[in-house]
Amino acid sequence: MSAEHPTTPREPATADADPGSGSDARPNAGTDADAGSDARPDAGTGTDAGARPGPDAGSRAVRRLRPGVAVTPLREGLHLRGRRGSVTLEGSKALPTLWRVVEEPLRDGGFEEFLGGLEPGSALRRAVDTLVGQLDAHDLLMADPTPPTPHPTTARTTATGPVGDWLGVTAEDWLGVTAERPDTARAALLGTRAEVVSGAPDGPLARAAGRALAAGGLPVAYTVDPDLPGDRVLLYARGPGPVRGVAVGRRAGRGYATALGSPAQIRSEAEALEARLDRPGPPGAPATQATPAVFATAEVPAVPAAFFALLAGAAAHRLLCGAAGLPDPADEGEDDRLLPGLPAVLLANARPPRADYRNWLGPDLVDADRRGLLPAAATLGEALRRLAALTDDRCGLLPEPLPGDLRQLPVPLAHCVLRRAGHPDGVLVGGAPRLDLARLELFCRAAELLLGGDGFSVGANPGHARGRALRAVAGGLPEPAGGLRAVPADRWSGHPQVRHWWTTLTDRLGVPAHLKVFRVAPGEDVYRAVVRPTGHGEASSAASRVLPLLGDAVEATPGDAAAFAALAAVARVSAPDPTSGFASGSGGAVAPLAAAGVRTAAWEDSGWTGRWLAELAGREEALQDALRRLTGADTAPDAPTAGNTGEPGALLRAFGFTVLRTPRETR
Repeated sequence: MSAEHPTTPREPATADADPGSGSDARPNAGTDADAGSDARPDAGTGTDAGARPGPDAGSRAVRRLRPGVAVTPLREGLHLRGRRGSVTLEGSKALPTLWRVVEEPLRDGGFEEFLGGLEPGSALRRAVDTLVGQLDAHDLLMADPTPPTPHPTTARTTATGPVGDWLGVTAEDWLGVTAERPDTARAALLGTRAEVVSGAPDGPLARAAGRALAAGGLPVAYTVDPDLPGDRVLLYARGPGPVRGVAVGRRAGRGYATALGSPAQIRSEAEALEARLDRPGPPGAPATQATPAVFATAEVPAVPAAFFALLAGAAAHRLLCGAAGLPDPADEGEDDRLLPGLPAVLLANARPPRADYRNWLGPDLVDADRRGLLPAAATLGEALRRLAALTDDRCGLLPEPLPGDLRQLPVPLAHCVLRRAGHPDGVLVGGAPRLDLARLELFCRAAELLLGGDGFSVGANPGHARGRALRAVAGGLPEPAGGLRAVPADRWSGHPQVRHWWTTLTDRLGVPAHLKVFRVAPGEDVYRAVVRPTGHGEASSAASRVLPLLGDAVEATPGDAAAFAALAAVARVSAPDPTSGFASGSGGAVAPLAAAGVRTAAWEDSGWTGRWLAELAGREEALQDALRRLTGADTAPDAPTAGNTGEPGALLRAFGFTVLRTPRETR
């Protein structure tokens, strides 16, 4: 089964795989290092360099090559790779020959004896020390006590078959491949027993899970729970500490394996995941009692037998790693889509074969590690990664904004399907200067509508949410006596962004429209721009509120306000379905996120989106201060707390988004 985060036969927990296979494990997992011909002889570690102490402080540790390390001789060097790292050494034609000399002692545990036979200070000794130092620096060596500590495996061998051989220090020991201190992990497994709980102990998933755990070195007991569905299995590791487990299940041609958790936690997550997998399609609304089980009557294609073995093996692997104190397999794939600090579930498809990890939180946060909250996003990239996790097409709970088949010229557009209890499905459309900005702004607007609409403001961080909220409140402020005086056009018409978007609206799209800019209050740098069809331009600002509106924006300068209002008008006119809901962008509120960590060229002016966003970011804080003075709005977010993530607000906060309740709230 191919996988982005593979659960492949190289992993020892796969039910029918050789637990020691690892020679092809992740050849590019580490970094390359160059030990050139001019490297100093003492650049490596000394005789005892890199020897990690074993678990017994009174025993002398011997260094040996980790099982599964593969070596490729080069013309003037070596390339070594293993599951935990890799290194390339170059600079001398003698390196392949030197490797042939030290390889056997490093693999069979006789390296310390071999090293003792070399003359201290000799050229050969310095070369060996340098080579071994590089191997240790790239985690290709492990340390074991010598003589090897006997393991009490005899009693288990008859019960579990390969346990004695698997737990011994052999050339194919998976703990040696993966664990920083194999003996510590091995000792933890020796004090652990496994339990397989299912409603159908003879089912393929339960049998495969039991075989995988037995191959992993644990005695396995089977328990029948008639309340469990036939294709859900709970795996428990019982040892000196609290009981921990993993839930694994299959729904038609899909499967899942939860993160390690308490019995109550994994049971809750299994039920929630199955409910989500039974409801394919765009997310957005929680399941209700009226929601039919999609797979209950649909014809399900036959699932290959290997799917059960791979799915059960992946779950057993997670349980074994947790019991041994090893990192969770979800953290080893270097997948930038995963968010550190949140649990991940394995999601698998039988046809076409696919398995990868996705961040996911169930509705009930029982365990402490499920109640952690991500910090607010500091960059646009961070915010988009969290958006992707919340809107995953298999386990996401919020609608995903996508360009779909929408035209991306003259303005980038995104749309999403909005599902709300008690409302018909709708399509929400939004535009922005760039597609990534349009997707984020549309996601925030969709989340606000799911929360209840007016009265809520959602942002990727507190500044973003405040900017959205304050602009919304300012747009509804009553006018002072005598109305608002328009700002002369010569103060904003020369802005490059205004020229671009206004020309696009009136010339390229041929929309007759009128643009006016007003100063919201004397003495404050807060300006509002509105775009309306021609014929309504001469109406007073108060009267025109009931007339058609193409674009509206509140910003710190007349040019910025006019540009965003014209952009919103272009996006509205470009939307293919006039009946679709339209979510205008929040203007410059997103600018600090978009500009964070982004360098602009010295020759760029405001006509370039990157430079314009950087300028907007520099004005955003002062604008928000002015808006707070004008509106009197208190937009300080409540202290985020972990709650029931079945409610959209709690789920958003858990992923680092900010949810504000603005003064416009009516309920």
